[in-house]
Amino acid sequence: MSSACFVTQEATEEILLRVTNVCAECYDDINPGDIIHYDMQNYRYLCECCQEKLCAQMNEQCEIVEDEVPSLFC
Repeated sequence: MSSACFVTQEATEEILLRVTNVCAECYDDINPGDIIHYDMQNYRYLCECCQEKLCAQMNEQCEIVEDEVPSLFC
């Protein structure tokens, strides 16, 4: 799933050495050649699985849309 909220790229040795070698959400290892997604709202790299889950929760403005949850103050 593609979105304007993410930059999709291939994991390179440079990214893995200088930035991260794990997904910022699930902490799974990222290996050279893996497809990764840079979350432009939260400034982090995500694996494909976590990006898809997060993308499904976002609107067109890259905002997370919460399901309505009953609250004492609503």
